[in-house]
Amino acid sequence: MVFRVVLFVWEFLMDVLAVSRLGDEEKELEILLLRQQLRIVERKQARGPQIPRWQKVPLAMLAVRLKERARDGKATVEESVRLFRPATVVGWHQAIVRRKWTYPQRRKPGRPPINAELERWILQVAKDNPGLGYEKLAGELRKVGFQVSKTTVSIVLERYGVPPAPERGRQDSSWRVFLNHYKDQFLACDFFTVETLTLQTLYVLFFVEHGTRSVHLAGCTAHPTGMWATQHARQMTWALQDRELPMRYLIHDHDTKFTEAFDTVFEAEGVELVDIPYQAPNANAFAERWVRTVREECLDKLIILNERHLRRVVHEYVEYYNTRRPHQGLEQDSPTGMSPVSPEGRVRYRNVLGGIIRDYYREAA
Repeated sequence: MVFRVVLFVWEFLMDVLAVSRLGDEEKELEILLLRQQLRIVERKQARGPQIPRWQKVPLAMLAVRLKERARDGKATVEESVRLFRPATVVGWHQAIVRRKWTYPQRRKPGRPPINAELERWILQVAKDNPGLGYEKLAGELRKVGFQVSKTTVSIVLERYGVPPAPERGRQDSSWRVFLNHYKDQFLACDFFTVETLTLQTLYVLFFVEHGTRSVHLAGCTAHPTGMWATQHARQMTWALQDRELPMRYLIHDHDTKFTEAFDTVFEAEGVELVDIPYQAPNANAFAERWVRTVREECLDKLIILNERHLRRVVHEYVEYYNTRRPHQGLEQDSPTGMSPVSPEGRVRYRNVLGGIIRDYYREAA
């Protein structure tokens, strides 16, 4: 592009030099010849030729100069400018004038955009508090140091398609949200089986809390009985006695190992039994999902040798799951909660289950 502009300027200067050396008779003959050539171009092209902007500048300057001389009676613009209409030439000149008086703007007009962190917190507070209006949301943000008006809050929420308080509150009134208020009072239990190296079937009994997703390993055995399950039920109730908010409901299926004595142990502690329908594992989704997790992340990558080996493996995985494994349902936190980590210090990792899982952590600076 730059080479073409330089070449055009050079050819233009050469033409000016050549015309200045011609006599009057030679100029008249050349003008006559050029006019005939222009007529031929006009007949071949119904529309005018497409000319780049940088080539329009000298044409516009010559046309303006010729117009000034026409006022003095020395030339006629209508007979000289034939390829372009008068409005086209005038438009070229106006464009040049606009570019001369146009200055680059240092910043875009209007109010400056708000901080990205503030925008993120507006959406977060509106999501966490579906019943608050714009003004109350602005008040909540002031509590954490953000000075924002209710107009700004409304603009941000409207931009992201978040409805105002009444509609936003109705969208949040689903059964899933309603039952989340009681999830800390639900406990689920179930069995799952593991095949050893010698194809011996081992049974694992576990409990999982709906609120924290914490898993309690009750025990594993090759010969589960109702008495065995009842004994582990007593141990589970002893472990739950120190909870600030007691469990109110226990969910399990119709397995014959959950005997009447098993249910009586929990009923004596004020826990109501909830039996899921037959052949409906989704009704005990928290327990079923944990079985899938422990299989995919642990048991499917090992060959269990015996009952003692299974107990050690599952116990180590449960400890990692409760304390160090990020959980999507808990916003990437662990069931027992992980303490905040400083970005300083060297990153290390420890092997879980002999290196099947790597647990990363940062050393204290």
